[in-house]
Amino acid sequence: MTGSLGFVRHIALVGMMGSGKSETGRRLALVLGRGFLDCDALVVAAADRSIPEIFEAEGEAGFRRRESENLAAVLASAEPLVVATGGGVVTVGANRDLLAGAVVCWLRVRPEVLATRVSDGSGRPLLSGTGGDDSVLERLRRLVAERDRWYGEVADVILDADELSARQAASALATRLSDVDGWMVDDTECEKAS
Repeated sequence: MTGSLGFVRHIALVGMMGSGKSETGRRLALVLGRGFLDCDALVVAAADRSIPEIFEAEGEAGFRRRESENLAAVLASAEPLVVATGGGVVTVGANRDLLAGAVVCWLRVRPEVLATRVSDGSGRPLLSGTGGDDSVLERLRRLVAERDRWYGEVADVILDADELSARQAASALATRLSDVDGWMVDDTECEKAS
């Protein structure tokens, strides 16, 4: 990452489902005075169906195609944004390449914490159908093991968010972005994230 955040077009949040990307992103956008977009919400709106319905009709490959198209469109926007990506966005190499043009913040959360946040996995196609020995926690552990290297590859800032609320995570990210890049964030702006 080069230059100051004033010259960076977008800040993208990555991390597993349940890591808090959407709510943290909304709050971070307030702190930074930027617009906010949630990539999963854009996919749902464009398809006019829920993520589980997209998975059912088009499979994971169809969902990933839609996700990639939306990510490319969002990152091509001239307005500097805070962007919450989908949890699996990093599984596609072209998406990792696109993210190289943004400041990427990884909300890193342990599988055990994610499992409490996503409950039984309802509404999350990659967690559906768990049962027996294949619990939500076990599926999350496998997904984390598969994806962590990609999150690490794209991340400019890594925030361990196990114990943080969205407000705390947004404030911590604003501070970390300032430390990393010399960009000044007015402490009073952090209050907007509460």
